[in-house]
Amino acid sequence: MFRPLVALLFVGCVASATAEVRLLTSVKPLQLIAAAVQDGTGSPAVLLPPGASPHHYALRPSDVRALREATLFYWIGPDLEGFLPRVLEGRQGPSLAVQALPGLQLRHFESAEDKDEHDHAHRPGSLDVHLWLLPANARLIAERMAADLAAAAPDNAARYQTNLADFRTRLEALDRRLEARLEKLAGKPYFVFHEAYGYFEAAYGLRHAGTFSVSPEVQPGARQVAHMRQRLQAAGPTCVFSEPPLQPRLAQTLSAGLPVRLAELDPLGSGIPVGPQGYERLLENLAEGLAGCLEAL
Repeated sequence: MFRPLVALLFVGCVASATAEVRLLTSVKPLQLIAAAVQDGTGSPAVLLPPGASPHHYALRPSDVRALREATLFYWIGPDLEGFLPRVLEGRQGPSLAVQALPGLQLRHFESAEDKDEHDHAHRPGSLDVHLWLLPANARLIAERMAADLAAAAPDNAARYQTNLADFRTRLEALDRRLEARLEKLAGKPYFVFHEAYGYFEAAYGLRHAGTFSVSPEVQPGARQVAHMRQRLQAAGPTCVFSEPPLQPRLAQTLSAGLPVRLAELDPLGSGIPVGPQGYERLLENLAEGLAGCLEAL
């Protein structure tokens, strides 16, 4: 279905040692990790435009061309980008679904405690594909990218290793900062519209109190909305987090007249400039969004 990258050997598609490696990722978080490793030697590109859902994306002819021309291609895997496996069958270059990386820490969705308030896009027992939100996973992905880049462009191998070492050091410092910022928020209730934060929450001792599922095709009925409001009333002062680019209209309906603060979290880092410290900014923004709302309760 898809060919794994071989870290030290590429057959038929190895870039020359002096040429810039065309590195392409499916989603922005992988692009940000690649930018840290490739810093000073090239700029990674991304397949999905800002705001596009990796669950339901229709490839354009330019996307197919980009996939064909990329030296290296990284994606999360068929559990997230279900539109990619068939397209990648025709790709000559190597591709890596990072969810298959050895040593990666993977989570699976738990059974929903409340059948009316879970994210219908993520069935209980299925893989939580938001694996980039765990710093340890980002480090493993960066290590694989550095090895693959060195094999594709040996003249830059030392630079990739230096960039990787710098990335590891920054991640360790970031991890300590986030722990210090978020440890006092443990136990504070908040609600989300998307089951996207399990890796981040597990790393820093947080846990959302509920998920308000929103489907563009099926809007919740009056009974379900009333039940959601009961959950918010029982929680007392709390935060409800949506994701850009749009705040669900349901958020206003649910929070009307209640001690609820509305805020945003962006697990894809859509507005973050691509650069060597972009991945750290993604996690810092999540921490700031959570803390900024919960500390004000």
